[in-house]
Amino acid sequence: MKTNKNNVNDIYEFLKSIAPIEMAVETDNVGFLVGSGGAGVSKILVSLDITGDVITEALDIGAELIVAHHPMFFSLTRVTDEDIIGKRIVRMLAGGISAICMHTNLDAARGGVNDALAVAVGIADLERDAKPLSDDNLLDTGEVVSLGRLGYLNKACTMPEYLVFLKNALNVNGLRYHDAGRKVYKVAISSGAGGGEWDNAVKSGCDTFITADIKYHMFLDAKELGINIIDGGHFSTENLVIDVIAEKLKSEFPAVEVIVSNALDQTVDFF
Repeated sequence: MKTNKNNVNDIYEFLKSIAPIEMAVETDNVGFLVGSGGAGVSKILVSLDITGDVITEALDIGAELIVAHHPMFFSLTRVTDEDIIGKRIVRMLAGGISAICMHTNLDAARGGVNDALAVAVGIADLERDAKPLSDDNLLDTGEVVSLGRLGYLNKACTMPEYLVFLKNALNVNGLRYHDAGRKVYKVAISSGAGGGEWDNAVKSGCDTFITADIKYHMFLDAKELGINIIDGGHFSTENLVIDVIAEKLKSEFPAVEVIVSNALDQTVDFF
């Protein structure tokens, strides 16, 4: 019988190599968050979030590790089964499941969330990279840390045409948007709740900005500035990276079974 020598720490070191912790924003809580670093790993479940359903799925399939994008928690004063976060952690520890969460560092990293989104929205492909949306934040290595990307479509199109394409590309239940009456060609993006990149998008001279969780005032600003703006949904603008991470883990750890979660889907519906 083949034995597996990979442990949680091995997986964590690899994930840090592709999404350095230094790339995370200061207020974020990323990394190895739950479990035992020396625990052996034969099966990994990859998911955007760690919910009760995802934990049940991990227990059912015998996964010792969940690799997720969104952190399970940002600050804790206690861990009990009296609240929803504590209950999840207690279940995981009782079931021998660890958690690694790579959030804004994975958003910023090359090959991470925003690059996956750039490909999906049509501003990057195998031959074209999307550029960082800003370049004012650097690591000591000189590498640019940006939570957004900027690029061009192969061909300009109208907003109605682009909305049809984008809804299919993101597999999203619905899109919130403002059509400024401009052709879509120079596109800025920021995955998830990327409203903080709005000023950088405006400065970039883009005609269209795509993110999620857009607030009312940003729609007002977009109308006044004459910029198309599209809310592609938090789940749909980020879940694209889950298959990417799963493939990287499969390639690096061939002895470990890597499974993409089926327990999580879009939770927002439109009437």
